[in-house]
Amino acid sequence: MASPDDIQPLFTRADGQYVFARWGRPIVPIVFGVEDESLKVIKGACEAVVALAGHKMAETDPELGANLMVFFFRDWAELLDTPNLDKLVPDLETRVERLQQAGANQYRFFRFDDDGAIQAAFVFLRMDEALADMPAETLALGQMVQIILLWSDVVFSTKSPLGLTPEGATVLRPEIADVIRAAYDPVMPAAARDASHALRLAARIGGN
Repeated sequence: MASPDDIQPLFTRADGQYVFARWGRPIVPIVFGVEDESLKVIKGACEAVVALAGHKMAETDPELGANLMVFFFRDWAELLDTPNLDKLVPDLETRVERLQQAGANQYRFFRFDDDGAIQAAFVFLRMDEALADMPAETLALGQMVQIILLWSDVVFSTKSPLGLTPEGATVLRPEIADVIRAAYDPVMPAAARDASHALRLAARIGGN
């Protein structure tokens, strides 16, 4: 069972701030740059993670149409040619330059509503050798887990939210699943910036 000391680092950023947010509206995904078969895998992973959270999906978002956009591509520069993306992701050119310099193969960007809840998420995946070699189910599940909440920007850089069963199947780590379920409990806030929030999450997990 996760303790507050286990949970707090999940939402503590590299600068030491505790920042938590969950979605405040139904999730409406759209995926660019993949074949139909991969599209089914990604949407299936999204449905599974949303169901775990007890959250909802919808056919359309009243403001954006789709509020979860997943992009697959070969080169970061391709994003600069994507129509209107610079209107959704501020300072896009600067971000792309930074990601190119870092040799990054993935990036997630969130937008928030007036209450601090997640309003939209953008997932960018540059399909280098490492990502291309990953099973589609594993890649999709890992990405959906990382957008269902605003996690720490460093927590999954050293340890994946996924694990393997004794039979070799890829699954969500149980302690991460517990945190997602607790975070979407109706009594919990949609956003938090005080580490005491980790105490409340631990209490919800302990009470289940």
